Amino acid sequence: MISETDLVPAPRVVEGPARGAFLLGEDTVLWAAPGTQTTERWLRGTLGAALGLPLRPGAQDARHSVRLRLDDAFGAEAYRLSVLPDQGVEIRGGGPAGVFWGAQTLRQLLGADAFRRAPVRPGAGRAVPYGVVEDGPRFRWRGLMLDVARHFMPKDGVLRYLDLMAAHKLNVFHFHLTDDQGWRIEIRRHPRLTEVGSWRARTKFGHRASPLWEEKPHGGFYTQDDIREIVAYASERHITVVPEIDVPGHSQAAIAAYPELGNTDLDTASGEHAAALSVWDTWGISPHVLAPTDNTLRFYEGVLEEVLELFPSEFVHLGGDECPKDQWRRSPAAQARIAELGLADEDGLQSWFIGHFDRWLTARGRRLIGWDEILEGGLAEGAAVSSWRGYAGGIAAARAGHDVVMCPEQHVYLDHRQHGGADEPVPIGFVRTLEDVYRFEPVPAELTHREARHVLGTQANLWTEVMEDHTRVDYQAFPRLAAFAEVAWSALPAPRERDFAGFERRMRSHYGRLDALGVGYRPPAGPRPWQRRPGVPGRPIDGPPPAR
Repeated sequence: MISETDLVPAPRVVEGPARGAFLLGEDTVLWAAPGTQTTERWLRGTLGAALGLPLRPGAQDARHSVRLRLDDAFGAEAYRLSVLPDQGVEIRGGGPAGVFWGAQTLRQLLGADAFRRAPVRPGAGRAVPYGVVEDGPRFRWRGLMLDVARHFMPKDGVLRYLDLMAAHKLNVFHFHLTDDQGWRIEIRRHPRLTEVGSWRARTKFGHRASPLWEEKPHGGFYTQDDIREIVAYASERHITVVPEIDVPGHSQAAIAAYPELGNTDLDTASGEHAAALSVWDTWGISPHVLAPTDNTLRFYEGVLEEVLELFPSEFVHLGGDECPKDQWRRSPAAQARIAELGLADEDGLQSWFIGHFDRWLTARGRRLIGWDEILEGGLAEGAAVSSWRGYAGGIAAARAGHDVVMCPEQHVYLDHRQHGGADEPVPIGFVRTLEDVYRFEPVPAELTHREARHVLGTQANLWTEVMEDHTRVDYQAFPRLAAFAEVAWSALPAPRERDFAGFERRMRSHYGRLDALGVGYRPPAGPRPWQRRPGVPGRPIDGPPPAR
């Protein structure tokens, strides 16, 4: 019978009415009700391929069948998976997404062989234990942010991460496409953004204080057809792709491509004139920010018009973080703009910049979301906040009636190191163990029930300054992303009361699934020899991270 000891994330209800199992075979048919076609395609293309089964169409009353149904008795993402004697397998979901998440649970119940791309032994992995699982998510926003600006991830790697997200019932892919170190999305009316902005001459290897360099060009970008493919692939897995186009800071790559976007009135003798810039080759926060001009606004409106054509998501992320104000303080044009608009200071200028695009997106039926620095100088009326500098920004935004996604750095920045050992590759930040992530609580206790309803959910972030390829991304993401997925999906008790030992027991089965998927996770005993980066400096921070 079904046991919750094997499932990640943990389901709400598991019942085991009988011992034994239903065997999928060549004669097993698949019946799909209208509205469940995405799961039908996924079951044939992914699960069928792994098990070597055709899962042919069949009648809904066939005894040896897998049946997919919609049932409005459930929430949109909730489901009931029933595996009963003489009744086969039935998945009922409140909506198409619920049916799909039920199929992900079915895959886990079949064992690790169901996570491969082709059968490894005849007839293996076809037994589904009898029982019933009823489940649904805690949060509507269960996100993963992937930074492809610092180190580019080719399209196939992005598609792979969408599959990994689906396997863990994560449903929002925050796609960080632009930064100082690279512009990764084709914009047809501004071709130099990728011709110039997508490549840098060399790359810092390790933390920004490292003396090491990789002396070769690095870059790449996604064509608009690549983006369409990524968005469609995600949609088939009930994942929403939220693009991020960073403004007004983190924009050196764009300024390198189009110098007129920068603060061109600054003294060229200082060496910071926009025309002299190249795409940044190191890490940290570039002092070069967008000029607060009408030309800049029109330029980015053009960018966003093409972005909206590619991404149907409700939200568009416009960054707004880590925008140094020094250039604006010294720019006569920026100071004139502050005076013209009657603003108090440079923080007000950033607020005006974000507010312009908040209104622009709202007029087109979309919503702006940005990092919590967009609170500085006043939050735009319709904006939502990604709270990364601890909980404070999210608390302030929720109390002011704004929606929030909780992603505090000290808890769910998966680029932070997983252990304090000397073998940890390029150690960055605080130690955030698997248990630390498992005990993360997205909803601050300070919020009232009414305020807490503004917490849309939570998100884990992967910043790739020291992740040069997908193997490093795997190492930093897993197994902690599995713990995060349970926090985002499951109705867990308070952090101190969570059964981490039980989670570790369930992970013993889950490591086999990750192995079958080819995920280069960090083993519980520590990094394997090829996962280490001896001699590459990081920036470890000792002691516990701030509580808030």
